Formats: sequence, structure tokens, C-alpha cells
Amino acid sequence: MRKQYWFIILTYIIMQFSALIAIPLLFKFGYAGGQPTDENMLHAQGLWSVISFIACLVVVLLILRTVPKETLRNGQKDSIGLSILWAIAGFFIALFSQGIAGSIEYYVFGIGRESENTQAILDVIQAVPLMIIVSSVIGPILEEIIFRKIIFGALYEKTNFFFAGLISSVIFGIVHADLKHLLLYTAMGFTFAFLYARTKRIWVPIFAHLMMNTFVVIMQLEPVRNYLEQQSTQMQLIIGGLFL
Repeated sequence: MRKQYWFIILTYIIMQFSALIAIPLLFKFGYAGGQPTDENMLHAQGLWSVISFIACLVVVLLILRTVPKETLRNGQKDSIGLSILWAIAGFFIALFSQGIAGSIEYYVFGIGRESENTQAILDVIQAVPLMIIVSSVIGPILEEIIFRKIIFGALYEKTNFFFAGLISSVIFGIVHADLKHLLLYTAMGFTFAFLYARTKRIWVPIFAHLMMNTFVVIMQLEPVRNYLEQQSTQMQLIIGGLFL
């Protein structure tokens, strides 16, 4: 693995753990009056997430500029048009694989569909709406660079797709700190790895990942959920009326 990639991984790790030091310092220096209440903690987490993710992305992109241009296994990239089609299809494939994995977790292992990681992110978004940019855009870009371009790419060069996809996807799931849904994250990781291996363009899984995260976050927001519940109730009343 290129040394630049190790620097990128190190930058990502530092960013992930930076809140352990940064948030207490924010309160120590007077943020929110120095009062670490639950509400203030959510605001601090959101604020620091926005700052740290943006800083991490800038550093990662600057480091990537020093890496010589190369394709996965020196293969031929798909055309731009075909890659766009795969990026769009990848969104639906990711949702499908997520649905299958979620059903296996629920019906085979008895694991609830609720995700602690997703709920924690939604709580922060409610406190700091700008956090949507992190969860829907910056996060997917960084994750695809780390887990697909670097980890999957390095393993794929030495092994095969299944092994590289499995290891990189399991690590991808562990990092999300929601181990009961490890199968779900692994399935998603395999989907994005397939898109990268198929097209040889990292922006393809980035785009699919970005669309999926945005869709999931929007669907979980309270106003959207309330609207969908209302529409569902009205539809049930209409259907019920047809059989009266």
C-alpha cells in the first residue's frame, strides 16, 4: 500500500476520535456557557462533526493529489455514460441489498430494524441541521475513499473480489459502531465494492452511497415520516371504503 494511503487512514482515524478531546475543550472554553447538558452535547457533537469532517476531507483530497493516477488492477475504466448508469443503478442495488440483509437479521436472527447509529445521527441532525451535509455528502465520500479505494483496492490487488470485499466491508461495518447490524453494513459494503470493481471509477460507489444516505436520512426525518403515515392512513381508508 502506498505511504500516502497510510497517511489518509491515519487522518481518518484521528478525525473519528478527535471529538473525545475537542468536545470537552469546547465546554471548558465556554461553549454553551460551559454547561454540558444533553441538548448542548448534541449541538457540540454536530458542530464538531461538521468542522472535523470538512477538515478531514480537505486533507484527504490534498494527499490524494500526490498519488499517481492508476486504475483498479490496471483495468479499463467503463465509459462515463455507462458509469453514470451504474451509479444510478447502484443506489437501487444498495437499497435492495440493505433490505435483504435487514430481513435476514429480523426473521433469522430476531434483530430489530432500528439502527442505533442512524438514530444517533438523526438526533444530531435535529440539533444541527448542517449535519446533513456530513451524513449525506462528506461521510460517503470519505468512507468510499477509505474502505473501497484504499482498503478494498489494496486487498483486491493481492487476492480476489470476495475476500477483499468481505474484509473491507466487515471493517466498514465495525467502524459504524452498530455491531448488531454488521450483516447489513457488510451487504452494503459488498455492493459499493462491486460498483468500484465493475467500473474502476471510485466516484460511482461514492454517488450511490451519497444517494442512499440522503434517501435514508430524509425518510427518517419526523416531518417526512408523519406525512407518509398520514398518506398511508388515507390510502387505507380509501381501500377500506371500496369494500363497504
